[in-house]
Amino acid sequence: MLIALASDHAGFTYKQRIVPLLESLGHTVRDFGTNSTESCDYPDFIMPAARAVAAGECERGIVLGGSGNGEAIAANRIKGVRCALCWNETTARLCREHNNANMISLGERMIDWVTAETIIRTWLATAFEGGRHERRIQKLDA
Repeated sequence: MLIALASDHAGFTYKQRIVPLLESLGHTVRDFGTNSTESCDYPDFIMPAARAVAAGECERGIVLGGSGNGEAIAANRIKGVRCALCWNETTARLCREHNNANMISLGERMIDWVTAETIIRTWLATAFEGGRHERRIQKLDA
């Protein structure tokens, strides 16, 4: 799977750790930046990644920041993106099962690395349940 990856300065350290994790799981990464811990504006990196997911250029996306809130908000401004802010394994599972989340947002300052890795692995492995959830997704996309 081709996965878009983007962060601001506050999510850069985890972004650098996510690349080898995804590659070890057999995925390909398209890195939209940032490329350092120097202060920057998250929309400059998050929104291009979200556009790539919405356009089908990338199958899914992971975005990161200090809390992950701004990054999720920025990604969700793009029509066709369903970006969930995840803070544990349960939120990662449910955002796929119920919301068919095609992106997730993580807060590097909010969760430890073990939790971040668990979230990513769970989100990648979980399928969308469809059924009653499908009509709700259709309403979001309408």
